[in-house]
Amino acid sequence: MPRSQNKVASHSRRKRVLRSAKGSWGARSKVYTVAKHHVEKGLQYSYRDRRTKKRTIRNLWITRINAAARLHGTTYSRLIAALHKKDVDINRKVLADLAATNPAAFAEIVKFAHA
Repeated sequence: MPRSQNKVASHSRRKRVLRSAKGSWGARSKVYTVAKHHVEKGLQYSYRDRRTKKRTIRNLWITRINAAARLHGTTYSRLIAALHKKDVDINRKVLADLAATNPAAFAEIVKFAHA
């Protein structure tokens, strides 16, 4: 009895991998086995970095808030502590956006927190 190979499925699987590897350099986009390793590693990186991106963005917000707070004679940690003490529920994303786009509003928040 001849061995069945299911050429249609294996061919489409290889095509899918090579399509994903398009744009890669050299054998990574041409040779199936090399491309498969490259695509799998890329998927691992993208899974990991979807989580890392959240940390990185929060870090950026904190840096922006700290820079703006120092212009008004305080630090990030003192500002956040003062806001918590006054029960002001404003998140870091909004604070960083205000610090970058609307410095006057940020100055009012700092003044309110330390009043």
